[in-house]
Amino acid sequence: MFHKSTKTAQRFWKVLNASHHKLIINIFMRFIIQKTAIAFVLASQFAIGQAPKKLPETQHPRAEVEMHMRFLASDELQGRRTGEQGNLVASRYIAEQFRVLGIKPAPGQTDYLQLVPFAIQKSAKEGVLIANNDTLRVNKEFVILGSGAANLTADIVFVGYGLADDYKTDVKGKIVVAQIGTPESKTPQELFTASNEKRKLATQKGAALLIELFTAQIPWSFASRYFGGEKTSLDNGLGDAVAHVWVNGQQKKYADLFKSGATQATFKTTGREQTSVKSHNVVGVIEGTDPVLKNEYVVVTAHFDHVGMGKKGGNTYTAADSIFNGARDNAFGTVAMLTAAKTLSLKPTKRSILVIAYTGEEVGLLGSKYYADHPLVPLNQCVFNLNSDGAGYADKTLVSVIGLDRTNCKAEIEAGCKAFGLGVFGDPSPEQGLFDRSDNVSLAAKGVPAPDFAPGFKSFDGEIAKYYHQAADNPDSVDFDYLLKFCQSFAYTARLIGNKPVKPYWTAGDKYEPAAKALYGK
Repeated sequence: MFHKSTKTAQRFWKVLNASHHKLIINIFMRFIIQKTAIAFVLASQFAIGQAPKKLPETQHPRAEVEMHMRFLASDELQGRRTGEQGNLVASRYIAEQFRVLGIKPAPGQTDYLQLVPFAIQKSAKEGVLIANNDTLRVNKEFVILGSGAANLTADIVFVGYGLADDYKTDVKGKIVVAQIGTPESKTPQELFTASNEKRKLATQKGAALLIELFTAQIPWSFASRYFGGEKTSLDNGLGDAVAHVWVNGQQKKYADLFKSGATQATFKTTGREQTSVKSHNVVGVIEGTDPVLKNEYVVVTAHFDHVGMGKKGGNTYTAADSIFNGARDNAFGTVAMLTAAKTLSLKPTKRSILVIAYTGEEVGLLGSKYYADHPLVPLNQCVFNLNSDGAGYADKTLVSVIGLDRTNCKAEIEAGCKAFGLGVFGDPSPEQGLFDRSDNVSLAAKGVPAPDFAPGFKSFDGEIAKYYHQAADNPDSVDFDYLLKFCQSFAYTARLIGNKPVKPYWTAGDKYEPAAKALYGK
């Protein structure tokens, strides 16, 4: 070996050190590039759905989702019907889960329970509506939406749709006849909402009776059964309002009779007995970590009510099993919401999370409607609503997302599901209009982007019908491995949207985009 003390050796070592230095730099640079590439690949994997193992979603125990399911869909809760004790127990259970997680009540609230006032109307036992030589029978040719005992005869005045501009004459003490709903209203809920407003107006005008001619594209047999039977509705303070009925205007002779054929009519009824009951939405807030984005909220929702037991369940039952437990609809979604509440409270996102368990979905989306009209966080701060509701599952390899392509969060939804081995199927059974039939529509109508995250199905097949609103839909029929994956996917999707750099929005041209522009001011 050459010694460094000689000049030749010095020159040799100088050359060698320079070469060695370059070699070390080259090796170091290759190492950095490789590490950067690996980090980029890993980051890309996470971005497209590879959830980091350290996240709470990946560590969530199956036993916990099973515990929630077995309690919420237990026989002891008797189907969680709105206004009944099992429903109140369910809301208390959810509230205490929020408490143990350290989730805060919504601003201005001292607890997690938002009181939602309901009224339950019994079906009218007797009633007739007589005009000219025709006698219409209650719950046959007409239904009473609201009335105490009555016995009146009065002149008829037709007022178009019965909106404010349609009243051209004094109607005090008279029978006001109007077309059902408004030119825009189509769904049963839209018709009913419009009817309530018209009833208020007819009351203000001093009318004796409001008759609406039911000509909507909904079978009269369904409308008369649904609205004429025992009905739970929001207590809108209309108990003392004018008597209000729907007449089967799909029968042309009845439409003609009240629009132009008769000048006077008689109305007799024993009325509909009404009682007030209470229920609750359960609302909590997880504050975001970003000083700016925490002022935006991702709303995570599911309804926890179901249809009750016995005749109230609306389907067949036996003496051995008369409880409609509602495991799939919607303890499934409620457990997903509770999973997200836990994992997001353990590791919050940049945006704040507003967690809401709705009551009253099965009686007309009423809990979510009440919240949308009485928000506890300003709606213009709510940038997205991830709702979970469904009729059941027929495919355990995927999640069905109603409205998947309607917002700019499709990538996050797909990534959230892929992380736990589930595919995504968009908008099953589009002919059913499912987007507007679940609680997501209440915030969507206000402008908030709001898809529905449902258990996997592609159509309403026999597997769905086997359990949907059936007494057989109990916890023992649930695949808990699938439930866990579903809940993890839901929670991780909420996390990805909570951290999304770009603010969520509707896709251009969506029917709710104008409402969003009005809500957010752009």
